[in-house]
Amino acid sequence: MRLTRHRRWMAPVVAAAAVGLALTACTGDVAEQDAADVDCGDYEQYGTFDGAEVTVGGTILDLEADRLNESWADFETCTGISVEYQGSSEFEAQIAVLAEGGNAPDVGFVPQPGLMNRLAAGGWLIPGSEAVEANTDEFWSADWKQYGTFEDTFYGAPLMASIKGYIWYSPAEFEEKGYEIPATLDDLTALSEQIAAEGDHKPWCVGLESGEATGWPGTDWVEDYMLRLHGADVYDQWVTHGIPFNDPQVAEAFDAVGAYLKSEDMVNGGIGDVSTEITEAFQTGGLPILDGTCSLHHQASFYETFWNPEGGDENVVASDGTVFAFLLPPENADDPLSVTGGGEIVVAFRDAEEVEAFRAYLSSDTWANNRVSLGGVISANKGLDPQVASSELLTQSIEILQDPETTFRFDGSDLMPGAVGADSFWKGIVAWVGGESTQQVLDTIESSWPAS
Repeated sequence: MRLTRHRRWMAPVVAAAAVGLALTACTGDVAEQDAADVDCGDYEQYGTFDGAEVTVGGTILDLEADRLNESWADFETCTGISVEYQGSSEFEAQIAVLAEGGNAPDVGFVPQPGLMNRLAAGGWLIPGSEAVEANTDEFWSADWKQYGTFEDTFYGAPLMASIKGYIWYSPAEFEEKGYEIPATLDDLTALSEQIAAEGDHKPWCVGLESGEATGWPGTDWVEDYMLRLHGADVYDQWVTHGIPFNDPQVAEAFDAVGAYLKSEDMVNGGIGDVSTEITEAFQTGGLPILDGTCSLHHQASFYETFWNPEGGDENVVASDGTVFAFLLPPENADDPLSVTGGGEIVVAFRDAEEVEAFRAYLSSDTWANNRVSLGGVISANKGLDPQVASSELLTQSIEILQDPETTFRFDGSDLMPGAVGADSFWKGIVAWVGGESTQQVLDTIESSWPAS
């Protein structure tokens, strides 16, 4: 990972130590690459540029940031555009501040449609070019395109994706102890109670800590239960405030999750009591499965990358490997497949040909196959070959996203207004796990919903 060549959009961050924006800077090694060694046929459509630079910001860090840089290295070589990526765990909290001050990066990977709507409403975003929109129409579903649209203006294409409702487990433990993959939510409860009754370890391990975003893994639990218990129509009403946040249906989902997250019999295996959920980082929350001190962990498909925290390959994600995952089951075994998930929207803050060329590349099937083949992630891009994925689980996840029979709903907190989805909902999870009642928490979140 090289130091960045310049920090044009970073200037306010020094002044913004006040807002605590910590960055990891990464950039591609365009200068060292010989264009003669790269087949540029797939990149001719984007044109060539002499000395152009595009700065990019997002939440993606460490190994995943390195893989991003690798995914566009050939694009840089063939187009002459130098891409400078700077990742920050505080990107979501600070991007609006940077945009308002005219100091945003050229391109942002925004992980929340609600945040994208806020940026668009502020007048800070550049609409997507014809090339970006054409790619989006070809390679993405109408639902995914809508997540990048605000008030009938298309601002950005999706990038990567994840399926949120996976339950991670040890195949060896399940085989040894005769545990069955649950077919319904009641089966999951029965399995959890069976493990708890055995008494040698807790069924679940949980990590909710994520800096300023602490609590978000708990919102994923609630969203999965809202979709499975009440269906897509009620889910849509919930995230758009068609029903209030303190509706009894929401309370039912919270209480179903609370049977796990608020129970000392169920958590927090290998870590501590219920209170440790709030202090355990989401990145490490599932790792006790590896030493047998818990059996189950709820986390998204992207969690695959965290099973080898040192970057090795000793823990294999496979149905016969070290760890694997099954989807949180439906309420009834014959219910249609419904999943929640997330992803990023690629928005632009600067109107320039090189910026739109880069965005067009990121919205293409070429980029999707390049990035997914490097491992650890998926995309809902319909031009993506599922077989290039780095594991059996990720291949399965891509096929689920590409299946027209799948009911997919974007992460609810990411669709809600920022005052709720990225604030009171996250904080409400923390207060709720900390001991507040469901009704107290739901009333507080409901009162935070912005007036229409």
